[in-house]
Amino acid sequence: MTASNSEGNSSRKSSSDTTGGHAAAADVESTIRTLEDTRYEAVIAGDIEAFAALAHPELAYTHSNAAVDTLDSYLEKLRSGFYVYHSIEHPVDRILVSGDTAVVVGEMHADLTARGVRKTLANRSLAVWVRERDHWLLLAYQPTVLPKGA
Repeated sequence: MTASNSEGNSSRKSSSDTTGGHAAAADVESTIRTLEDTRYEAVIAGDIEAFAALAHPELAYTHSNAAVDTLDSYLEKLRSGFYVYHSIEHPVDRILVSGDTAVVVGEMHADLTARGVRKTLANRSLAVWVRERDHWLLLAYQPTVLPKGA
């Protein structure tokens, strides 16, 4: 289920209040869903350049162990095999859109090898996308470990 940010203070405009109304917001949400699918598919396939093309140069990529990577350090970890993703599921709860920013609220469940150790992750996640020159780029990612049984 997705939702644009149409609640709250009526003096603030959401994407559904701008020219094109709900259709424009739905188009942005569809685009962001596709980009999320594409970025996860890229890391599973080991297509580092495809991931890099989706990322903002100032990317802040936080991991569930609280380590933070820049775009360059994350790409180096992918290239070196520090992270090898075997499978990822990433259900989206909602997408909030405000102007040229989209926030994806959902989960990320992954089977990966990190630093040579096979792991299974179960996280809530938050991804921030920004639109620059008609392109959406991943600016930030933040997972939070789900408690056991959640």
